[in-house]
Amino acid sequence: MVSCPLLGGLLGKICDKQRIPYEYGKGRLEERFQLLEEIRKVIRNEALLLLTYLTRDAEEIQKIVVFEGVFEKIFSIIREEGYSDGGVVVQDCLELLNNLIRHNASNQMLLKETMGFDPLISILKIRRGSAFNFTQQKTVNLLAALNTVELLLMVGPSGEAGKDANKNANQTALAQKNILDHLLLLGVESQWAPVALRCMALRCIGNLVLRNPQNLDSLARKQVGEEPHVQPALNAILSIILRTSIAQEFVAADYVFKCFCERNPNGQALLASTIAPHPNQGDIHEPASDMPFGSVLLQALVSSDVNGDMEACCRASSVLSHIIKDNLQSKDRVLQIQLETSTASLGRTEPVLHRIVTCLSIAASMEGENDQNNQLEEPYIQPFILRLLIIWLVDCSNAVNCLLESAVHLNFIIELASNKRYAACVRGLAAVVLGACILYNASREKGRDAFAVADAISQKIGLTTYFLRFDELRKSLAHPLSEQHHRKELSRSSANSMSDFQEIEEDETNKGDQHPVLSEIFDSQFVNLLTKLEADIRENIMDIFSRTKTATAVLPTELEQKNGEVDEEYIKRLKSFVEKQCNEMQDLLARNAMLAEELLRTGGGTTTDTSQKPSSGRERVQIEALRQELEGAKRQIGALKSEKSQIEAEANNQRNLSVKLESDLKSLSEAYNSIEQANYRLDAEVKALRQGGSVPYPDVEAIKAQAKEEAEKDSEAELNDLLVCLGQEQTKVEKLSTRLAELGEDVDTLLQGIGDDTAIPDDDDEDDEE
Repeated sequence: MVSCPLLGGLLGKICDKQRIPYEYGKGRLEERFQLLEEIRKVIRNEALLLLTYLTRDAEEIQKIVVFEGVFEKIFSIIREEGYSDGGVVVQDCLELLNNLIRHNASNQMLLKETMGFDPLISILKIRRGSAFNFTQQKTVNLLAALNTVELLLMVGPSGEAGKDANKNANQTALAQKNILDHLLLLGVESQWAPVALRCMALRCIGNLVLRNPQNLDSLARKQVGEEPHVQPALNAILSIILRTSIAQEFVAADYVFKCFCERNPNGQALLASTIAPHPNQGDIHEPASDMPFGSVLLQALVSSDVNGDMEACCRASSVLSHIIKDNLQSKDRVLQIQLETSTASLGRTEPVLHRIVTCLSIAASMEGENDQNNQLEEPYIQPFILRLLIIWLVDCSNAVNCLLESAVHLNFIIELASNKRYAACVRGLAAVVLGACILYNASREKGRDAFAVADAISQKIGLTTYFLRFDELRKSLAHPLSEQHHRKELSRSSANSMSDFQEIEEDETNKGDQHPVLSEIFDSQFVNLLTKLEADIRENIMDIFSRTKTATAVLPTELEQKNGEVDEEYIKRLKSFVEKQCNEMQDLLARNAMLAEELLRTGGGTTTDTSQKPSSGRERVQIEALRQELEGAKRQIGALKSEKSQIEAEANNQRNLSVKLESDLKSLSEAYNSIEQANYRLDAEVKALRQGGSVPYPDVEAIKAQAKEEAEKDSEAELNDLLVCLGQEQTKVEKLSTRLAELGEDVDTLLQGIGDDTAIPDDDDEDDEE
């Protein structure tokens, strides 16, 4: 930083910037702020440096400066200096602006409402074809302006209210000013621009579209280039990924696809739908302009003839991992793509997933050839392809089934996880792939189910060694995460020294032992996914070895019924045999659980203590035994309840029958008593008659005579009545006969046959009846 008497005198007396508003006074600070309007540029520039220094970390000073209208003065100076073509003063103004809006949503909102983003867009405007117009200072000015854009698009500190809303508002406001066109011109179309500038512009594009539906659609429709070489922006960015020789440019372009695909299932489906073989099989370094996005990506994926093709396969696998991440539909869509080449072991065309595993094996063999001198150019090729496999297998049982269709794939990945000649990162990621084949395995086919994979790991690697691979992976990824996203801050001296300017571009490529690409691509999201998978894999393997394998067993001879054996004895013997087998099985499960738990402790490395987990193997076996006992007790209780119900029903029936019998017995008793009383009375009468008592014997004949006499009297009276009736009828007949004769009718003929059926009973018959 350039020094002068004014700046030196002020800063020499003040050491603590947080105490400046109190010790120096608000009025004195406002006086220094007024120096920005000084017509003498030397004093104005020194005042600008002073405010830049004071506002770097002092929130109170930032509030005072913003309240005094510093935004208008900053952009006024930038306009006077010529925007990005200006000198170091433009850089100082942008640095002051960045100090005021860094992690400060209120200041960002005030900037948007007062000045708007038009002055900022004006700084980013460049002319097409200005290849020799990028001086060192202009590049630094553009980087500072892009840094301002990045600060506006960053999410605020955790816990800050409305942080996402402010970011979304800034995204929308910047997009309305067509900033995407300027960023594409700087990052994609201007390949003659400095690398650092192109990378920064690509990152700003990613932040601009991140989780913003309108901006995502705008980027998907955007075209770049000039006629007749116009192509979609996403195709151009993919071309940068596949063709650039600069690692940081590849990382920045890959970041655009990461932001485009994050929480954008429609965009992922759109890109996945274009993935298909294309008749034009040109060189991937010069893809045909008429080829769709997916065909270019697929062509790079399946190319593995030379080392350069392996580099393209690695980079294409990174893009594909973004397209299918957390999107089951896209995973299945890409999984169904068949290449023209056929596989003898499958008897059909080769799936894309199998070709990716083949590329991984080629990369592993190349590393093995260069293992002694350790001169492999791209040490991140295998980790990138393994990352794609992990993302593909997660929550996708179809991908697991496709991977395990060939036994060679399982053996190869086991070799990657077990062989010490591979890097710790590669061994750990291969172990995660094997674990995913267990976690998300839905196959029941023998040799391809979860138990078969776990058994292969146990036999060929050993569970202890296998669990140690997770610890090695965690340690290998810890160092890159600690240094992630720590870029060097720009300074005024950067514009004065070419060596310092090159350091801005290449600072990331020389730090640490890990490759910078790994430190950028293996971000916190992926590391968190690995941590979650590790815990689930340990739990699932322990569960597999704590239960028996579902398989067809040979029928023991004890289960067959012997000749002449009674069914009851056979059933008792079967019950005894089953009880013995259950006890032995419980013992085996307990031993397996203890073994798996011991292996987990030996594998170690996790932050959680497996012995303190409520779902440990020993406790699970005990819980299972208690559950079986509880189920047995429930069955016994159910049987007892059923028997009780039957007994109660039978008791009710017997009770009802007893009541009915008691009622019948009572009726019979009453009838018997009546009979007894009648019998007693009759006995008394008989005794009285036999003893010749006062009761005489009745005269039967007298009674009969009396009765006959009464009957004769009644008959005689009835006969008299009948004779009277007959007389009356005879009179009627005579009158009717006379009248008929007068009318000319034959009376005798009419009366013939009347009364023949009537028979008067004889007196003898009446006597017989009496």
